[in-house]
Amino acid sequence: MGGRWWMKWYSWVILVVHVFAILIFTRGFLLTRTELPYYSHCSDVSQSPCFTSSNTNHSWNTPAVDRLVIIVLDAIRFDFVAPSVFFQEKKAWMDKLSVLQKMAFSEGSSAKIFKAIADPPTTSLQRLKGLTTGGLPTFIDVGNSFGAPAIAEDNFIHQLVENGKRVMMMGDDTWIQLFPHHFNKSHPYPSFNVKDLHTVDNGCIEHLFPALYQEDWDVLIAHFLGVDHAGHIFGVDSMPMIEKLEQYNLMLEKVIKVLESQSEPGGLHENTLLLVMGDHGQTLNGDHGGGSAEEVETSIFAMSFKKPPTSIPSELDTSSCKLDLDGKKKCTSSIQQLDFAVTVSALLGIPFPFGSIGRVNPELYALGAGTWNLDGINAWDSSNLSELEEWLLNYVNVLCINSWQVKRYIDVYSASSVIGFSSEDLLHISNVYVEAEQNWAHTTKNLLLHRNERSHTLLPALTRQIDFYFSFLSNVSELARSKWTEFNLKLMGIGLGTMLISLFIIFPAIRRVNNLYTTSLLSPGGSGISFELIFTFFIVAIRACSFLSNSFILEEGKVASFLLATTSIVRLRSSIMKKKMLFEAVSFLLLISILRFTIEVGLSKQAATSLFLSASPSWMLGVAPGHPLWTYMAEIGPILAVILLAFLLCRTISSSIFGGLWKYINLGTILSYVLIAVYWGAESSIQTLALLLQGMATGHIPRMIYAIGLGQLLLVAVGHLFDKDSELDYKRSLVMKTVAILSAWSPTIIILSGKQGSLVALALIIGGYCIVRLESMEDSDSDAIFTFNPLAITQWNLLAVCMFFATGHWCAFDGLRYGAAFIGFDEFVLVRQAILLAIDTFGFSHILPVLGLPLLGVCKFFCLVRITTGRISVSTSCLRCI
Repeated sequence: MGGRWWMKWYSWVILVVHVFAILIFTRGFLLTRTELPYYSHCSDVSQSPCFTSSNTNHSWNTPAVDRLVIIVLDAIRFDFVAPSVFFQEKKAWMDKLSVLQKMAFSEGSSAKIFKAIADPPTTSLQRLKGLTTGGLPTFIDVGNSFGAPAIAEDNFIHQLVENGKRVMMMGDDTWIQLFPHHFNKSHPYPSFNVKDLHTVDNGCIEHLFPALYQEDWDVLIAHFLGVDHAGHIFGVDSMPMIEKLEQYNLMLEKVIKVLESQSEPGGLHENTLLLVMGDHGQTLNGDHGGGSAEEVETSIFAMSFKKPPTSIPSELDTSSCKLDLDGKKKCTSSIQQLDFAVTVSALLGIPFPFGSIGRVNPELYALGAGTWNLDGINAWDSSNLSELEEWLLNYVNVLCINSWQVKRYIDVYSASSVIGFSSEDLLHISNVYVEAEQNWAHTTKNLLLHRNERSHTLLPALTRQIDFYFSFLSNVSELARSKWTEFNLKLMGIGLGTMLISLFIIFPAIRRVNNLYTTSLLSPGGSGISFELIFTFFIVAIRACSFLSNSFILEEGKVASFLLATTSIVRLRSSIMKKKMLFEAVSFLLLISILRFTIEVGLSKQAATSLFLSASPSWMLGVAPGHPLWTYMAEIGPILAVILLAFLLCRTISSSIFGGLWKYINLGTILSYVLIAVYWGAESSIQTLALLLQGMATGHIPRMIYAIGLGQLLLVAVGHLFDKDSELDYKRSLVMKTVAILSAWSPTIIILSGKQGSLVALALIIGGYCIVRLESMEDSDSDAIFTFNPLAITQWNLLAVCMFFATGHWCAFDGLRYGAAFIGFDEFVLVRQAILLAIDTFGFSHILPVLGLPLLGVCKFFCLVRITTGRISVSTSCLRCI
């Protein structure tokens, strides 16, 4: 008993040291850029070398629009908005937002479609923060995606309020979390129930149209979520997605009609700008968060109801054009989302956010009719100027203010941040800015103030000045993108050093355990270090070194399956040489081959299709969608598998080793398995099966399973607390307790994993069975020494890693299956949904393998082992070892 308490003490010490090391390391690694507590003010612009507004009621520049309507369509892909002629193949979801295309390509229309490029990570919080502050998103903020804190940095929403603008918001309640005290009116709706496609959208529509007739706002924001939720649940190529896009098209058509009807001179929307935009894109299976083209490419549709008099110079036009089937040219432009905040600020005439590093986009800025006159600018004589010259003069001055503001921020940031930018980078940025300002002060500005016979040189001078400012702003944005994340090397070193020091605690613990239980890492003959020990060290070293390469990190699932296959080949060789357990060795190798295939499918973001996603939120079943036989198998197979799990567990607990409380705990799991089968049957797309179970209250089944599992875990804790085992029965008791805790966890993990869950559970059982059987092969020759081979533990670990990727997860934010967090629930509760999401993510890869690890050691004391659903059934005739 003393030895057991000693081991527990050592385990707790090692756990505390590892947690401390990880926390210190991540504190240094997951730093964000320094968020400065400074805000722009109207009076600041007087310090710039630029011309200022002559109207004291206005801020840094004269407003170009009076009112702004921003309609955010969450997760809108670029190919949802752009014409299908821009893509190689027309898909079902293309050309559904036809009203936007109609307005953008109509003769004489002042509307334009932009491809908007977002900066990853493409989660909604980061995108909204980047859109409003004009800064780059930071990695650590992803952890706040489910509970966003208020934005502390300067942003254009804050500037609107500070400068007397009235802001109305409706839709996604994330805006309220980010800006809790900024809205004149707000109508927020819960945003995290991805199964609900309509509540947020219907609420937006309910409040949007009455608001368009009201005068009590200057900026209106409506954030729709239906497309984002439809993507998460059904995928892009699905009928719910098509229906959502068609609903949006009708809504936008009505919005444009209302705005146009009041855009006459003196009308409410005479000088209103409409922006219909996405915050990010999504993959075909509805995921986002990463940096793939599908995720970062979204769209902005901009429409002014007062047509600008002419077009901007071709040098500033980023249009890409295609000919449609009728031979009509259709063009779209591009914009960085980084430029959104400063461009909107310039259009509304408010100070630019202090931390913005974006550039005022010329094409979007030109849509504001007020940008085509110089009435509000001091010292400029607009007489005898063409409309284009007048606009260029205005735009150059805005760029001057823009560049001065960015330079100010970079200087303050470098002085305030712990690390900041290198002196070489700052010198380069400073030189580019000085060059632009010298050209402005000595050439362009002088030409503007003393124009006469040199008027023919004005356009080239303005164009050259724009190039100078563009060069400076692009250099700053590139520098920020490349060096924004600050790594605290000191904290990272302390964390890594602490982890290495923990080895001096682990090695003595292992040595003492070896002596205590007379185990050995040597060969049975005791002649020296075994081949399998050296081979295991080699495999572990390769896996450790693989994390030093970004390519291997991205392909971790494939690397783990390859290493696991390599170990299985060594086991197969040993089995052939000893002529024992050949069936187990071949079965294990075959299982690894199947897992490798499912990992390949799971890591491919293009693998999901609408049929597959409607049938199951798993990757493993999406291999051959469309075939009727496969659809039937995909529905019936998982149900049969979970029934098989119930049968195997029933056989297991019928053994004489199980009794009392532990037997009844496992009976609860059998009940949960039956409930899972009923739940999947009721959700089945096979009408006969669904009709058979119609009328049953299947909606409450997931909650019942969660409750049963929680009750089982409580009983396990109580049983362990009051169960006084003798040393003789300790190993048998450990088997019962391990089986009980695994059985308590497994139903919840299976139902959260979708219909792949039961199949993955069977794969984990088979893999664990083969590992234990092949390990026991080494002990059959000698009863005197219990030899524990570390290769079995390595295989156990690699199998767990393979399970993570085989269940459709990957190491990226878009590898999280958010829909699993809402199985059994419609409303969002942060802690509850976070727990369910964590169980789904780590159930088969961490929870079950870690809790089942004691079986790997205990089973070596038995002559006959039969593993079922991660549980042991032991023949009583083979218990002589204990």
